[in-house]
Amino acid sequence: MTKGLVIIPTFNEKENIAKIVAAVFTQPTPFHVLVVDDNSPDGTAEIVKKQQQNYSGRLHLLERQGKQGLGTAYLAGFKWGLEKGYEYLYEMDADFSHNPADLNRMQTELESDQCDLVVGSRYVQGGKVMNWPWDRIILSYGASLYVRLITWMPVKDPTAGFIGYHRKVLESIPLDSIRFVGYAFQIEMKYSAYQRKFRIKEIPITFVDRVEGTSKLSTGIVHEAVFGVLSMRWKHLIGASPLPS
Repeated sequence: MTKGLVIIPTFNEKENIAKIVAAVFTQPTPFHVLVVDDNSPDGTAEIVKKQQQNYSGRLHLLERQGKQGLGTAYLAGFKWGLEKGYEYLYEMDADFSHNPADLNRMQTELESDQCDLVVGSRYVQGGKVMNWPWDRIILSYGASLYVRLITWMPVKDPTAGFIGYHRKVLESIPLDSIRFVGYAFQIEMKYSAYQRKFRIKEIPITFVDRVEGTSKLSTGIVHEAVFGVLSMRWKHLIGASPLPS
């Protein structure tokens, strides 16, 4: 059985899904893919079902009722992947913001036993962002600085969504206690791993803004990230929500 499972959450990604799946499967590392679809009205799930005929045993689909959010999609994917016995589990967007070729570097890092969690980072040396307006770059980088200031977590891109986990990290974190669904979900997962003293490594990537489809960023997601980080840090400091060892 292959060791790596790439989890791709989707909602209305008909323009991208077949292409991103094919791109993952052309990598030299034999990844499997799990698409977690939130009942996309554009027929994304139906496209995946047709593609399964071409990738028997490698392409999997988890269909959910209604749009439940990015964080819960990944949590469902983590639980599915752990149950199936995968050793390395990856988060990746469907819209080519993340380069599938970088998955190979991520798996190399995890297999080398130099880290337990690897982050595809825009803000370490060598990382960059393409096709973003300056105001969004400033917002994203400012959010990263804000998170580092509040949490003291030594991760330069804490809102990054291109991540590889060793299964022991996900087995250690009580996934049902993860509360957030947007950018704050990414922060909460990294913070939970950091508090449990797992080794986090950032590798540089080039993040490219989506060409096709519609962005899922909303003011609610930004609000959750800003105030959720404060809540998360405060509860940890006062011990209201202690993290198990």
